[in-house]
Amino acid sequence: MPKVTAEYRAAKRDEIIDAATRCFAAKGYQRTSMADIIDEAGLSAGAIYGHFAGKKELFAAAAGKVLEARQSELAARSADREPLSPGEVIAVLIEGIRRVPFSGVIVQLWAEAAVDPEIRELVAGVLSRIRETVRTHLAEWAAAAPGRVDGDPDAWAHRVAPVVIGLAPGFMIQRVVAPGFDEEAYLAALPEMLPH
Repeated sequence: MPKVTAEYRAAKRDEIIDAATRCFAAKGYQRTSMADIIDEAGLSAGAIYGHFAGKKELFAAAAGKVLEARQSELAARSADREPLSPGEVIAVLIEGIRRVPFSGVIVQLWAEAAVDPEIRELVAGVLSRIRETVRTHLAEWAAAAPGRVDGDPDAWAHRVAPVVIGLAPGFMIQRVVAPGFDEEAYLAALPEMLPH
């Protein structure tokens, strides 16, 4: 029997995550079953479960993939220029998240995290990674020009990162439930309202 390469396993894993993402986007988190994901992927149950323990782990993997793409976007936007301002950092994250097919499902997942400890743990893990990404970018921005913030740039970034991140749920909730919500105006206002 031929040996399966790491590249093959990684590609198959991505294929499964993409199938799950399409299912979550179409049906929402709660209404998506593992059978739906198996059908969408066109693989056997064993092939899916060989990579993921279940739907919760798949959703965490999909969210992690989204986060990695946002981290790459932030790095690309920061390359060869002054660090992004706090408003630019969160605008880049939100712009990327809104392009994801299942971004509306994220709001559902937050609600589930309030009552399901396992989902809460998964969401907390992703949130921790987002917080660290934002904190790093804020600290770089604050350190690039002494006097921008009071005190140590790292300490400032640690305090401010949760506030900056809090702007993303506001965007996503309004996008889902507020009729006539102006996404472009919200994104344009972020660099205006945060220090620059």
